[in-house]
Amino acid sequence: MYFGIKLEFNKDKVDSIIETAIKSKDKGYVCSVEANNLTVANNIPQFKKVVNNSLVNICDGSMLAKILGFIHNKKFKSYIGADLFEIYVRKCKYRQFFLGNTRTILNGLKSRLSKIDPEISKMRFEELPFRAVEDFDYPGIAKMINEDKPDIIWVSLGAPKQEYFMSRLLPYLNQGVMFGFGAIFNFNAGVGSVKRAPIWMRRIKMEWLYRAFEDPKKNVPRYWGFIKILPYLIIGEYKIKSRQYEK
Repeated sequence: MYFGIKLEFNKDKVDSIIETAIKSKDKGYVCSVEANNLTVANNIPQFKKVVNNSLVNICDGSMLAKILGFIHNKKFKSYIGADLFEIYVRKCKYRQFFLGNTRTILNGLKSRLSKIDPEISKMRFEELPFRAVEDFDYPGIAKMINEDKPDIIWVSLGAPKQEYFMSRLLPYLNQGVMFGFGAIFNFNAGVGSVKRAPIWMRRIKMEWLYRAFEDPKKNVPRYWGFIKILPYLIIGEYKIKSRQYEK
């Protein structure tokens, strides 16, 4: 538990948890935790509970990993959601279901991913109506998914909406691991204005800065909210660390 959130930094363990659930025809969801999700979780107890009820959470922020690594004197590495998405698509062995975003993005995504795995051309890409998270027809959505029997369900609604959505949909599912990875559909669709940061920015761990300039009205307030709460999180983490040493 780091900053009050169940985070797993061991990539092999993350993959083992996911693949074990798939193999067992189990169900659950995976959250991608970055500055915004972390801020919301530490301000809204209900959301923190949703995130901590996941199968596993990845740290989708290199700066967040560095801060926690410094506090705990460990070499933590982030597991970026966009990278995990590409890894599981390129495995070419799972039936997948793509849920959310717009029809334009979904069509572009299907076209591009089918070039990686031709079987994806036969998989479901479904929009969701624009509405409050409590107003979705969860039994109806689950019926559609259960009929398809996917191993993986990718959900693109944006945080924190997609995390609430997955937690509400979970009881109605028969099987499938859900991933709430937001803009990853946009990154991989080849259409629209939302793009992933250039490779050189990813290599120097500055993808967050690209996102800030790409959509400042949305992302700058999110980063500012994280900056405001960060001192309290760090102090709290040091206190927990001190108590652990005292034991």
